[in-house]
Amino acid sequence: MKKVLLASLMLVFSVCTFAQTKVDALVKMNTERHDFGKIKQGEPVTYAFEIKNISNKPLVVENSWASCGCTTPEKITEPIQPGASAKLKVQYNAAAVAPFTKDVNIKFAGVDEVKIVKIVGEVLSAEAYAELQKQAPKAAGNKS
Repeated sequence: MKKVLLASLMLVFSVCTFAQTKVDALVKMNTERHDFGKIKQGEPVTYAFEIKNISNKPLVVENSWASCGCTTPEKITEPIQPGASAKLKVQYNAAAVAPFTKDVNIKFAGVDEVKIVKIVGEVLSAEAYAELQKQAPKAAGNKS
């Protein structure tokens, strides 16, 4: 009897596991990683990730959040219709001089799995950024 009960529970668990919708079956991102490159300290930067609904039902972004307070995703308030796209704008405040990698989590209603996208880059001090700007034309072959 115990074996039958155990086998039944395992079957139910495996069916439930396979029945869960995977987020990648519902959405296609224009990219999962955006590189801002070298940016100037104190000048926030923004990137808009494009989320395309590849399912046959409207998708609701239930929540989006970042791995730290220096990164702010904008809330998507309208459902994304089948075949349509929406933009999730993400702003990084560029306050600290350092390389950065930040995760942005996107939770869709009715889907347990969270979609994670990343922003990366390096914040330079105003002086280092100005020096980089002076060097950029020379590196590109411009002798002016």
